[in-house]
Amino acid sequence: MSLARYSRRFAVLLLAAAAALPAGAAGAATFSSPTGTPAAARAGAPAAASRVVVRGLPGGQVAVERAVRSVGGRVVRRLPIIDGVAAVVPARSVTRLRGLRPVAAVTPDAAGRVLAVNPALGYDTATDTGGMNLINKIIGADKLWAKGYTGKGVDVALLDTGVAPVKGLTSGNVLNGPDLSFDSQRADLRYNDAFGHGTHMAGIIAGRDAAGTPASYATSGTFAGVAPDARIVSIKVGASDGMADVSQVIAAIDWVTQNRTRNGLNIRVLNLSYGTDSIQDYKVDPLAYAAEAAWRKGVLVVVAAGNDGTTKVELANPALDTNLLAVGASDPRGTVSTLDDVLPDFSNRGSARRYVDVVAPGTHVLGLRVPGGLVDQTYPTSRVGTRFTRGSGTSQATAVVSGAAALLFSAYPTLTPNQVKNALMKSAIVSPAGTPLRMGAGIVNVAAAQLVVAANLASTSGSSAGFGTGTGTLDKARGSVRAELGGVQLIGEKDIFGRSWAARTWAPLSLAATSWTAGSWNGATWTGTTWASAGKWAVPVWTAKSWTGSAWTQTWTAHTFTDGAWDGRTWVADAWSGRRWVSATWANGSWS
Repeated sequence: MSLARYSRRFAVLLLAAAAALPAGAAGAATFSSPTGTPAAARAGAPAAASRVVVRGLPGGQVAVERAVRSVGGRVVRRLPIIDGVAAVVPARSVTRLRGLRPVAAVTPDAAGRVLAVNPALGYDTATDTGGMNLINKIIGADKLWAKGYTGKGVDVALLDTGVAPVKGLTSGNVLNGPDLSFDSQRADLRYNDAFGHGTHMAGIIAGRDAAGTPASYATSGTFAGVAPDARIVSIKVGASDGMADVSQVIAAIDWVTQNRTRNGLNIRVLNLSYGTDSIQDYKVDPLAYAAEAAWRKGVLVVVAAGNDGTTKVELANPALDTNLLAVGASDPRGTVSTLDDVLPDFSNRGSARRYVDVVAPGTHVLGLRVPGGLVDQTYPTSRVGTRFTRGSGTSQATAVVSGAAALLFSAYPTLTPNQVKNALMKSAIVSPAGTPLRMGAGIVNVAAAQLVVAANLASTSGSSAGFGTGTGTLDKARGSVRAELGGVQLIGEKDIFGRSWAARTWAPLSLAATSWTAGSWNGATWTGTTWASAGKWAVPVWTAKSWTGSAWTQTWTAHTFTDGAWDGRTWVADAWSGRRWVSATWANGSWS
C-alpha cells in the first residue's frame, strides 16, 4: 500500500492557518487583537503604511524578506516559526505582496494583550474567537439556546474519518452508523477516528461535556458545540491515513438517504467536509447527484467550498452544485462583531457561475483533539491545553453551519432543506469587506434565521438550476487523485471492490433510496444489516477481491500511519479520495 503517495494528496478541509497568532496552551504568553484594527493605524502611523505579518511557504524565509523589500517595505522582525516576517509595507503594495511566489499569506499585525487562560479548557473563553464559546455568540447560537432550541431530536450525519470517544463526545449523543472505510477490517480502528478530522468536526457540530440545560452549555468553563443536544450519526468513510475513494462516499450518502428515518433515526442534516476536483459538470457528476438525492428526500446537505482560495477559482465538487448549501470560511479577526470580518486567503471564492451561499467562522477553530492520532502526532504545536487542537478551513465553517441547521430543525421540525437554506441566506450578516462573489449572502446568524422562519419568510421554492442526472462517470468524479493499494491505482468505472459500476443503473436507485439491499451496495457486501452492541453497526469481513485482485483481509493489515510528505507546519496534502477535505495549514497552538 503506497500510503505516503496517497496521503500527500489528502487535504482535510481542516487547515489553512493565517499568520495571525492564535491563543495557546495554559502557561504560554499568548496574544490576540481586541479590535482587529492594525496597530499602525491606532498608533498614528502614516496612512500610506501598513504593519503586516507575512507568512512564507515552507523554507521560504529568505525569499519572503526579499519580497518585502521588493515592494518597498522593511522587515521589522523575523518569524522563523512561520517562515515569515513582521514588516511595514506601503499600503498600496499589500495586494502586490500577496501575489509574490514565496508569500503564503499577508495579514494585519495587530496589537494584543495577554489572555486569561481558562485552566479547565486551556484557552481564554472570553476573548479567543477560535473557541466555541465565542463562535456560538458570533452566529447567535446562544440566543437559540436561551429559547430552548439546542438541536434535540435532530440527527446530523457526519461522513468523515470517524469519531473518537474523547471527552466532549461521550455523553450519549454520538451513534456509529456503518464503517465503510478501509479501517472497517481492523478491530482496533473500526469506527474510531485515528486521523483526527472527524472528531474535530463532531465537536464543533454537537460536542458537549455533559448533557444539561441550555444555560449549562453557555457556561464559560465547559465545552459545547453549536447544537449540543443534536445527535451525531457517524458514517466513517476516511481511513486512519485519510484514504478513501469516491465510491465509498457515494455509498455513504446513499446509506444516509435510505436510512434517514429508520431504526429510530431522524437525519435532517448531512455534513460533508469533503470535495473533489471533478472534471465533469455537476449536473452529471454522480457524487453531486447522490447529495441531491439526499436533499430531495428531506436531508439538508452542507458542503465545504474548498481551501484553494489563492490558487483555484471554482468551488470543490459537490459544492459546485447550486442545489446544495455551499459554505466558505470567514475570519472574525479577534472580535465578536462581524463588521470587521474578512474572507481568509484559503477560502475558495468561486466564480460568477457559482460562489458560496454563506460563510461562517473558520479560522483557528478549537476542536476536540484525538491524542495519538495522525494530526496530533504530526502537528503537536496545534494542541491547546490537553483537550483541543486548532485548525482553520472551510471544513470547520461547514461544521458550524451544520450545527446551526440542526438548531433550526429542532425549533421547526417540519422545515424543508430549501427553507433552511433560504432562511440562513436571507438572514446572513453582510460584512463591509464582503461581496457575493467572496462571501455569498454573508456570515451565518442562526438567531436571525429563526426570526425569518418565524415570520414565514422562508421560501419553499426549489433551486432554479434544476437537478442533475448523475449519469457521468465515477472516474471523472475522482478528479486528479486515485486510491492506491499494493501499488495499483483504482481507476475506471469500478468501486473499491473492483466491481463494475454503471451510472445509469445506479442513479434511479439512488434517487429512490433503494441502492442498498440489506448490507450490499453495487452488488457487494459492504456492511452489516443491524445495530450491534454499544450503538455500533455490524461489520462483515470483506472477503471480496479488490481492484488489485487480492482479498481485503490479506492486504489491508499492512496499513500504517507513516507519511514522509508533511513538513510539520503546513498540511498541504490534497485529498480525501478526490481533491480535498480542503485545507491548507494548521495554526500553531501557542507562541513562545
